[in-house]
This record gives sequence, structure tokens and C-alpha cells, in this order.
Amino acid sequence: MTSTQARHTRRAVLQSAIDAGARCATADPDLWFRTDNEPDTEWHARRDQAIRFCTGCPVRAACEELALRNGDGNQDTDEMVRAGLTGQELAAVRSHQEQRLAAAVAADQDTDGRHMRDLTVLVQNEVISSPDKRQGRARLAPARVQTEQNHLVQMLTARINEIRTARRARAGWGVAA
Repeated sequence: MTSTQARHTRRAVLQSAIDAGARCATADPDLWFRTDNEPDTEWHARRDQAIRFCTGCPVRAACEELALRNGDGNQDTDEMVRAGLTGQELAAVRSHQEQRLAAAVAADQDTDGRHMRDLTVLVQNEVISSPDKRQGRARLAPARVQTEQNHLVQMLTARINEIRTARRARAGWGVAA
């Protein structure tokens, strides 16, 4: 994954890529974090080792993007390494990309999008389910069960359309397509 691809990827996908392919997955996690009262010479040696370890990692760009979105690193302290960058370097990059990162974090928190996907799954499950095999409805007449199922699908579909229209309006679409 390139840096450009990572910038346009949602948090869950970035995390999945890291979980699946990070070189550091089997390494000692303490390598990347300075301990309390650790002398500078010891930390600098470990920090340099961590930076070298990150070099060539296939998910380095995803790791960097996720670190930036998480707000990792501090301009005033040298306490960590992530994606081959020190905490101070991450803080500097984050300050230069503040607007882009704010938009990415907002997109990651797109609750309307998640809600719409969940509703879509409910509609699909409802449409493919057989009304005569549903628990607790055996006492109802088949026509009434079908009417009830149709009503539920219509309500879910209407809610999906409401969310979609609201999202499009927030995004500046003049007329929803």
C-alpha cells in the first residue's frame, strides 16, 4: 500500500492491513516505546533499531496513516517510533496535514454510512426470508405475514433513502441522484 492509497483508506481497512502484514507483529512491542527514566543513549540505540525494523515493512504507509489519525507522537517528547518515524516526526507531519487528517477522521466516524449499511443488510435478509418459516408468526394467516413483511421492508427502505438524502445534502449535492 502506498502513502496515497493509505490516505484514501478507511481506518478499519488500515488496521486490517497492519494486522495481516506488519513485520513488527511478532517482535517485542517494547522496542517502539521509551521506558520511564531510560537514558538517552539506550533509547536512541533502541529507537534506531526500531526505525531500521520498520524500513521495508509492506504496511508502513498504512501504519503511518493510522498513527497520524490516532494522534500518536508529541512534538515535545521523544518517546516512541511508529512506521519508522519518531513521535516528534509524526507530530510534525500531523501539523502539516491537519485539515486532511481531520477529514479522514470524520470519514472514519461516518455513523450514517454504517447505519445505512446495517439497514441494507436487514432489508436483504428480510427480502430473502420465507414468511412461513418465521418463528412466532405461525398463527397469522399467510397473507397477513406477507403484508407485515412488505411493510417492514418499505419502512427500512424509506429510512435508507432518508439517510442517503441527508448525506448527499451535507456533501453539497444540489439534487440527490
